[in-house]
Amino acid sequence: MPSLSDVIAALETLWPPHQAEDWDAVGLVCGDPEAEVTRVLFAVDPVQEVADEAVRIGADLLVTHHPLYLRGTSTVAATGFKGRVVHTLIKNDVALHVAHTNADRADPGVSDALAGAVGLRITGPLVPDGTDPSGRRGLGRIGELDAPLTLAAFAARAARGLPRTATGLRVAGDPEQLVRTVAVCGGSGDGLFDDVRAAGVDAYLTADLRHHPASEAQQWGLASDGRPALVDAAHWATEWPWCEQAAGQLDEISDRHGWALRTYVSHQVTDPWTAHEPAPEAVSGTSSSLSSRKSPEATLPTSASRPQSHPGAPR
Repeated sequence: MPSLSDVIAALETLWPPHQAEDWDAVGLVCGDPEAEVTRVLFAVDPVQEVADEAVRIGADLLVTHHPLYLRGTSTVAATGFKGRVVHTLIKNDVALHVAHTNADRADPGVSDALAGAVGLRITGPLVPDGTDPSGRRGLGRIGELDAPLTLAAFAARAARGLPRTATGLRVAGDPEQLVRTVAVCGGSGDGLFDDVRAAGVDAYLTADLRHHPASEAQQWGLASDGRPALVDAAHWATEWPWCEQAAGQLDEISDRHGWALRTYVSHQVTDPWTAHEPAPEAVSGTSSSLSSRKSPEATLPTSASRPQSHPGAPR
């Protein structure tokens, strides 16, 4: 069986630490480099539920996408929730390794897995890494559908391909607009709108779209040809497919070296939102602060008139 240092060295060939953003916190968080590794669990978030799962399945290594201590710390005391995670892992001989923005930029990386989950053929990175002579590495991905779909149909496909969350998907654009080319970015992607517009894609699938960037992108599209339409998924859901991809990559390395590792992917939904309450249908004869001064031409949409997502389930 390999040592932890052997496995970490292999993971760092997949996601080199030097390719992470300067502000990021990647690499080994806790663990004995000489300890033997037989089981590895992949997950998006290093939260207590995932740490407990790692212990239950007898994992020796937990690999997460999100850092536990992104902004640093002066204590790992178990009086705090992050300290309790550290104590749970150390007491049960479970190491923790993080691959964050270095996995975002990798080839294949987080956005490759997202593109694959929604049925896109990748044509290149959205924001190429200038240090990569092959032109394959970078942030986000641009992809094509095998055949055009309406925006509504593409959103339904994305909802089926991604793991189910309470919030589902939000969509901005004409439901009948045809979509063939799509930009994707796993995780928070509203900082890449300039690159999305420059790519000239029909739609953009990402997460954590804030009101103002999304509104400006929508208005920009309305002033031209309606592109790009926006599909906003849960942050966790857009990054979860990477866990399966990463586990498969480690499986291949294990087979080459004869390590006989057993890899697992956590299916626990660690997205922080646990429920979604749609707006109630309007009731005839009732009034509200929203309707008391409305324009004669204004009609607020009801939940029934909004595009509905059809969530899938973790695979």
